[in-house]
Amino acid sequence: MRGKLNKKIKIEQNFVGERLDVFATNFLQASSRSYVKNLIENGKIVVNGSAQKAGYALRANDEVEFFETQPQPIEAKPQEVDFKIVYEDQDLLIVDKPQGLVVHPCQGTKDGTLVNGLLARVKDLSGINGKLRPGIVHRLDKNTSGLMLVAKNDFAHVALAEMIKNKTVSRKYLALLEGVVWEDEGHIENYLARDKKDRKKYAVSSEGKLAISNFKVVKRFQNCSLVEFSLVTGRTHQIRVHAAFIGHPVVGDEVYGKAQKGLNGQLLHSYSLQFNHPRTGKSMSFTSPLPDYFEDYISKQKEFKA
Repeated sequence: MRGKLNKKIKIEQNFVGERLDVFATNFLQASSRSYVKNLIENGKIVVNGSAQKAGYALRANDEVEFFETQPQPIEAKPQEVDFKIVYEDQDLLIVDKPQGLVVHPCQGTKDGTLVNGLLARVKDLSGINGKLRPGIVHRLDKNTSGLMLVAKNDFAHVALAEMIKNKTVSRKYLALLEGVVWEDEGHIENYLARDKKDRKKYAVSSEGKLAISNFKVVKRFQNCSLVEFSLVTGRTHQIRVHAAFIGHPVVGDEVYGKAQKGLNGQLLHSYSLQFNHPRTGKSMSFTSPLPDYFEDYISKQKEFKA
């Protein structure tokens, strides 16, 4: 039984040739293609009224039908998750998130997230962002490591969010970029929006939101460059998109650049956080060393020689 028809989409020319599972993943904004593949195999996503394989190449005027594909409810439960708490007081936490850890539950990752771990280890978390994102003031991508702010009550959450909005929280990242970046420092300012062809990506677009990053080169190697990014705004994927925009994608970024053998994702690390405590006004400063896999990759690079 396919159930109730939720949506029927006629394929336009710009989607011709795209795999059915890729198209459906983007349309549903699902975080996992395996979730969508399961829907296809169970007849919940069909083409022209007939079942097709996940790899089916879409044709012009094909009609893709979605049957009862609404995501199932997600509930965040306490779980033991590996991450480090760098600092904690009555109002906030500073956590050091490892690469590969998703920040909060979603359709593709319903448990085993940072939020699940926080619920198991922290008694109180702010409730402003709801039950699936308690305490989360800002996020890091799954494969971006490093420091994050977490609010333990609503007072701290509102104050920290306002500080980020007013650009009084200093957030610095270290990224290893492909190729030699010749400029010693630079300023990137444009607008970012979801990519119209791939809903899991972001792209430079006049229809997007303002995104501003500053960067400076820390060290050059023969085939890559270690670069410090300072965020002025904090858009989704901002550094990764900006790095690709200047022609130097983050090493290991399979979305905006290319995957690298031996790496499990992009070499991007949130290494510095500076702000004034929302209650006491005291200046707070935290740093996180580069993860071992990041340091190991750098150690194998040859020095740049002009």
